Amino acid sequence: MRTPASLLADLLAADPARPRVTFYDDAPGETCGERIELSGKVLANWVAKAANALQEELDGGPGTVVRLDLPGHWRALYWALAAWSVGATVDLDGTADADVTVTDDPEHVPAGGEAVVVTLAALARSHPNPLPAGTMDEARELATYADAFSPWDAPGPQDPALVAGGEHTAYDAVVPSPVWPAGARVLATGDLASVLRTALAAWAVDGSVVLVREPDPAQMPGRLAAEGVTLDPR
Repeated sequence: MRTPASLLADLLAADPARPRVTFYDDAPGETCGERIELSGKVLANWVAKAANALQEELDGGPGTVVRLDLPGHWRALYWALAAWSVGATVDLDGTADADVTVTDDPEHVPAGGEAVVVTLAALARSHPNPLPAGTMDEARELATYADAFSPWDAPGPQDPALVAGGEHTAYDAVVPSPVWPAGARVLATGDLASVLRTALAAWAVDGSVVLVREPDPAQMPGRLAAEGVTLDPR
């Protein structure tokens, strides 16, 4: 069974230094204009830290529902991969009672259950505002977790991996069969469900993604050429 965690291991084995995520933020706000590039090794480090936080601090594992209340952002990619690394269910719809909520909005922290508040800015060292008691401040705390991860348990093939758009996708189906050329450099835009599916499909062919949040049409032609994008699924 090919899983998101095994995909990440394949990327590391193939070439840990190759860029796997290149992110541009065109969304209005303080992060507008940011560009972040993650190699396979750097992406894996972020995933390991988040997975260790989920497993050690938040009791994440098979059967755990992790609600991702995040935009199509590079930080959402490593939190999704972290949830899959511990064998949890990534819920994008918010229809189920989540055991853990990962959000960039402190007002969306639920009254019950565990929560992580993510600060989207690349260089943030803490959230700029007070957070509800018991909430993990990702910017302050995630760096304290290890850069290597070993799961305590593994999901079964039919365990739910992703809830999005009213559909439930099991672990044995969440990684798509390869459909694009090997090494494809793929544009990813849109909501988080679309971004995750595009990223998994690109990584399944040993490729990479150029992720753009709320793309500025005037900048896109030059950007796609400069980044060597070979596939634009829009």
